[in-house]
Amino acid sequence: MRFGLLSPVVVQLPGSAAPWEADAGAEDLVVVAEHADLLGYHHLTCSEHVGVPPDVAASRGSVYWDPLATLSYLAARTRHIRLVTNVLVLGYHHPLALAKSYGTLDLLSGGRVVLGVGVGSLREEFDLLGASFGERGERADDALRALRVAWGRRRPRYHGHHYTFDDVVVTPCAPREDVSFWVGGRTRRSLRRAVELGEGWMPFGLAPERVRALLGTVEPPAGFDVVLHTGALDPLGDPEATLRAVTETRLAGATMLNASFVHHDREHLLAQLTALTELFPSAGWARTTRAIQEVP
Repeated sequence: MRFGLLSPVVVQLPGSAAPWEADAGAEDLVVVAEHADLLGYHHLTCSEHVGVPPDVAASRGSVYWDPLATLSYLAARTRHIRLVTNVLVLGYHHPLALAKSYGTLDLLSGGRVVLGVGVGSLREEFDLLGASFGERGERADDALRALRVAWGRRRPRYHGHHYTFDDVVVTPCAPREDVSFWVGGRTRRSLRRAVELGEGWMPFGLAPERVRALLGTVEPPAGFDVVLHTGALDPLGDPEATLRAVTETRLAGATMLNASFVHHDREHLLAQLTALTELFPSAGWARTTRAIQEVP
């Protein structure tokens, strides 16, 4: 199983974000991203919300850095770590616009983009953006098919139920004609969407036994990723609990862990990132000689 990082600072959920994150800025985020890159973490993440109603912010939070701007900035400051949207709400975007914007990011980053996508659940935000909430599932399916066709192609063509484009030139485009789609969600339908149209499933808020039960209803293709989150890990303070949590996640079917950590400040978080790699030395960390020299 490989490990990615749920990026701090860029999303601040009530009850989960550390106090220091409220005053953190771009350089704090860069230091964490560079450290994770040197250690060999598979990916880092950034989520999407445009505008959250105040009553909803009490549970979902109100801090959401824009993923395209944030991941583009981090792409310039890192070398190997993948850049994952967790998740883009497909109904907020035309698929050709996503192929252009994130395809450009893929070009700039050397092919490091992974598109985490979802159908969305916040009706007020759909209304704010003039997007269809009732049709969001079928529109998401059509968007995924259109985005697959458009990715990395200078002259894309697609004719679907909701999206159609032809006789158009998209330059620049992604440097490759394949990209991994990790589908978010917590329903059986989200898993089936992931198996049919994507390369991975990235559920949230599900107990391990529920994940196992849902995975038992499908036959994922070879190489299919299941990306799970355990809650905040504390490899420095409680390595035994960290071992149990990661093991439970792996037994639930995870091929990838979205790791978050208990941390009191930036330096504590950096130490926690390092400690996890030492607790799981065989997890496929792509540590470089420079990383070994620089990591405390």
